[in-house]
Amino acid sequence: MVSSSSPGNGITGGYSGESLGIQITIATLTGITWYNAVELIALVFVTFSDYRGLYFWSLLISSAVGLIPYSLGFLLKFFNLTSATWLSVTLITIGWYCMVTGQAVVLYSRLHLVVPNQRILRRVLAMIIINVFILHVPTTVLTYGSNLAAGRHGYISGYNVMEKIQMTGFCIQEFILSALYISETIRMLRLDPDKGKRKIMYQLVTINFIIIVMDIGLLVVEYMDYYIMETMIKGVVYSVKLKLEFAVLGKLVFLVRSHIWKQESVSGPPPDLPDFVDATRVTSDLTHATPTARQRSHPFMDEDDVDIAMFEHSGPPRESGTGHSEISHALSGETQTNNPPCIERDFTESPKRLPILHIKGPACTG
Repeated sequence: MVSSSSPGNGITGGYSGESLGIQITIATLTGITWYNAVELIALVFVTFSDYRGLYFWSLLISSAVGLIPYSLGFLLKFFNLTSATWLSVTLITIGWYCMVTGQAVVLYSRLHLVVPNQRILRRVLAMIIINVFILHVPTTVLTYGSNLAAGRHGYISGYNVMEKIQMTGFCIQEFILSALYISETIRMLRLDPDKGKRKIMYQLVTINFIIIVMDIGLLVVEYMDYYIMETMIKGVVYSVKLKLEFAVLGKLVFLVRSHIWKQESVSGPPPDLPDFVDATRVTSDLTHATPTARQRSHPFMDEDDVDIAMFEHSGPPRESGTGHSEISHALSGETQTNNPPCIERDFTESPKRLPILHIKGPACTG
């Protein structure tokens, strides 16, 4: 029998106590996790215009393949709803992988919006991959051994230690990711005096601090050996964190886009002007068009990030002749023009033998 305050014990056994409050708490926390997961899945499919990209898949997998199987596995285990121990353990393991590492990939997938340093991005990705092997894999071996092996005592003792190690390791991983967002947001906060944007930046910093506080609270519950509560609260915490990530991305894209535009408008080498232009009378940047609400964005930004952030599903309809929105073309670096390609016209065969015209530019006259 597992009580609400017993150690992990390799997640062996279910809850067979008489406390109705604990049973209601388990069912309630499971329901909250499922509700948040289903809502997030629906928002993802409604919001994304194209079902592709790292952010889309990491968010979808962590919600559908992470949160739901994870909570379902513990529900089956604690309420003894199945005699197939391997089934509940497998659901818990698959959900745990996708939920925890999936959440980290969600954070990583939008990290390039604030951290353009490719070396940092590569190191963060390496950290996530390494933690899969040094934290996920050993815990999985001990979990199956504690539930299915003949001699379980050694596996149970090892699991009780490894459970705390992996919880601490994954919390440190999320602390690092949140710290990167906080530091880069504060840097933009110092560079931009706009009060409206500063309010959004404060909200971004606050949300990342909330994520850190939730991780610390979850870690405290784990070290207090409230195993049932820790496992069920974890699903709720990760579902809330995923929803916060979903909500904050639009504001983050807005800040990064505004920050890049401002940098481009005040920096850059002087333009090369033709000889017939008086440079002393030029009062604006002639090399760039005036930014609009649907123009240039961050150079590393993926078009799916913009789709999810700007909620294009509620915007104006797209032109029937194109498969992507105007902002998608602008972000992908493609430049389009309505002018036909310039063709050199050869008049050498005409009766008057006009000279050959070689005209450079987007259009030709002849």
